Amino acid sequence: MKFYCSIHEIKKTKTVLVGVPYDGTSTYRPGSRFAPQAIREASYGIESYSPYQDKDLRDIRFYDIGDIPLSYGDKELNLKLIEAFIIKLIMKGKKTLALGGEHLITYPLIKAYAKKYKEFAIVQLDAHSDLIDSYRGESLSHATVMRRCSEIVGFENLYQLGIRSMVEEDKLLPHRDVNMGLFDLSKAEEFLKRIGDKPIYLTVDLDVLDPSIFPGTGTPEPGGITYKEILSFLKLLRQKKIIGADVVELSPHYDPTGVSSVVAASIVREILLIMGN
Repeated sequence: MKFYCSIHEIKKTKTVLVGVPYDGTSTYRPGSRFAPQAIREASYGIESYSPYQDKDLRDIRFYDIGDIPLSYGDKELNLKLIEAFIIKLIMKGKKTLALGGEHLITYPLIKAYAKKYKEFAIVQLDAHSDLIDSYRGESLSHATVMRRCSEIVGFENLYQLGIRSMVEEDKLLPHRDVNMGLFDLSKAEEFLKRIGDKPIYLTVDLDVLDPSIFPGTGTPEPGGITYKEILSFLKLLRQKKIIGADVVELSPHYDPTGVSSVVAASIVREILLIMGN
């Protein structure tokens, strides 16, 4: 299987896969800029058919448009480039699945979607809350990204699952007492019920997985979820309106076995099938 379809089919596709190779604010172990290509290469080793969903990528319309051409070191420029690129796609009626890159890429993606959708929910799978206001003097960082996104969609529209690393002050932010699921995905059905018919943007930081399953990430956190748990969650989204998604924080060279890249590619397959409904 590979993430590809004919360029002649792009006008007919509903979902566009796009690489966003940026990791300029990584604070521990950089390297997620190499993830989009690693995921594509790993996709050659897995089947297009998902037995978990009884669906095949060959039966849906999607297109891998490649990577957004980014500057190596100019953060502000890169954020503008990402936002402008995605706006063009969604204004043409496309849904995008972005392959990070670090988690900060979600911020310009959310800014782009907010240009089209008046209100939508963000569902975040992550080991880290990413809610601090500033990290080492930077308000735009992979450690602050969900704080910035919440300022766009409203704290009431941010639903967090799998969180097991945060600062104590995060608990005092609006709606965190009811919209934050600690340690696992047990609150997923409750959250999705409360979201109702509202459109959903899904952001998956792969460090939500336990590092024994997924060591190839920049900030591994013990105590994470299993691969089967994330698949069970994704199947809950099949009846929801998913307008866009991203998969971030694979740093492939920290896992010389290549297993983390295969896991990431498999999760991308499952999300593509859900978005292709």
